[in-house]
Amino acid sequence: MMAKIFLFDWGGTLMVNPPGMKGKMCNWEHVEAIPGAHETLALLSQQGCKLYVATGAADSSEEDIRAAFERVGLAGYILEFFCQSNLGIGKGSVAYFQAVVEALGVDASELTMVGDIFHRDIEPAVEAGLNAIWYTPDAPLKEACGDYKQIQHLSELCNI
Repeated sequence: MMAKIFLFDWGGTLMVNPPGMKGKMCNWEHVEAIPGAHETLALLSQQGCKLYVATGAADSSEEDIRAAFERVGLAGYILEFFCQSNLGIGKGSVAYFQAVVEALGVDASELTMVGDIFHRDIEPAVEAGLNAIWYTPDAPLKEACGDYKQIQHLSELCNI
């Protein structure tokens, strides 16, 4: 199987991000992974996929993000964490995804962005030439769109 490269959003996609929580996730009293995150990342890793995080968290450094992932046992699957502090640009723009593509030294079409917020994760990724998968666990699937796929459980990634 040819290795695939996945970029995952952080809060709401791989880790639970309760409404109203403030500050750095690594400092929260309680942090948890999204249901199915461990199993999905483990299986994708076993299949030779390269896994990265592309987050819009503006107040967390790469080290802060890694610390939060370590607390829930997901850090070992992630090769690198892309954020505003190490890219110098905020997520939600085409330029952010172009910076990730440049940092990885690959063609944009080799990357698949998985995220839960359409206007920050999916639209700009597609505009930058990436593949995109919209993770919507609490919303019905919409009619298929040629620019992105939609899933309701992370485990569905293992069959794409």
